[in-house]
Amino acid sequence: MEADRQLIARVLAAVPQQPPFRFIDDILSVDENHIVGACRFSENADFYKGHFPGKPLTPGVLLLEALAQTGVVAFGIYLVMKTGAMTQEEMQRYFTLFTFMESVEFTGLVKPGERVIVRGEKIYFRKLNIKARAVMERENGEPVCSGIIAGMAVRVEE
Repeated sequence: MEADRQLIARVLAAVPQQPPFRFIDDILSVDENHIVGACRFSENADFYKGHFPGKPLTPGVLLLEALAQTGVVAFGIYLVMKTGAMTQEEMQRYFTLFTFMESVEFTGLVKPGERVIVRGEKIYFRKLNIKARAVMERENGEPVCSGIIAGMAVRVEE
């Protein structure tokens, strides 16, 4: 179990998005076919001031970003590390970019300070491309949004 937590820590450290645009706080579990992550949307985030004044809600585009950061970026990094598709040094020259979404549905609202759980299920991972079914839920299991998402590792020009 300690080895798993060490690998999870390495995956989280490799996620390129950083505050204030990082929407994955922890990976609760991960294996070759699934990932479960958590995110708490800070009640002090600036976007709440304008979305919507007096009745703040987390924008859907940020919910989708949280799905992608867990179900595409972190999951893809895990799979690359687990399969040895790249060395740690090579990985630093790549970003996993969100490239595709399909059948995305928003079925709930996320309020400031609320913690959500993101579950991703691998559809495929090949040639540094990942596609997954992802769902975001409240901690009580109530769905907030879901869809099919994909991304690919892209070399960063130096």
